[in-house]
Amino acid sequence: MSGVSESTLPPDPQHLDAASVRRTVERLGERITARFPDRNLGRVPGQLIDVIDDMVDRSLVEHSRTRWLRWLCNAGIAAVGLGLAAALAVVVSQATGRGAPQGWDWLGVFESLVNDMVFAALAIFFLWALPARIERRTDLATLHRLRSLAHVIDMHQLTKDPDRLRSDFRETPASIPNSLTAMQLSNYLDYCSELLSLVAKTAALFAERTTDPAVISAIEGIEDLTTGLSRKIWAKIALLPRIAPA
Repeated sequence: MSGVSESTLPPDPQHLDAASVRRTVERLGERITARFPDRNLGRVPGQLIDVIDDMVDRSLVEHSRTRWLRWLCNAGIAAVGLGLAAALAVVVSQATGRGAPQGWDWLGVFESLVNDMVFAALAIFFLWALPARIERRTDLATLHRLRSLAHVIDMHQLTKDPDRLRSDFRETPASIPNSLTAMQLSNYLDYCSELLSLVAKTAALFAERTTDPAVISAIEGIEDLTTGLSRKIWAKIALLPRIAPA
């Protein structure tokens, strides 16, 4: 069972749309609440929606902030370049002011020029990378929230064991009570799988606006995580028809 319908697809099929993903999460939350009104699983879609809303709101604010920060960094780079040119001019003028440098005198001039250029290059690199580093830090923090949410979803399905529906299953004093039928358990596990898929889709939204290798690697890590967790869920669902009583 899939929560995605044609009406939720974005106009451009080659790109994910945050609003479409959000509507799909909302609809899934309504489905979970309607079928399992007393289960805590119905709270998870709201947490995922909060992540999407925070991402959209932050992207609007950061677009303006990053533009100004980039302008300031460019101004700083220009100032460093002018300072370097002025320093080079001073060094050369001082070296030639006492007459043309002879022999080893050029070594001191060359050393001073190299030091100035190295420090200027470090300053330029820092200023050029600063906006991307700030954006990367906030993106990775949100992706960490999504990774934690995937583990929360896995905790919800962890104790939903199809073996408990076997006719020869015997409970122990430590057994967790089970109040779900085979069909309800199938629906519950399917909802968990859909939630994991939507966690991966939310993470993929970051790939629509960045090419940062660290962010892309974190997105791929979340996709691998949710795929692995979904495999465990579908392995449980596959057991239900064979072990559920008639």
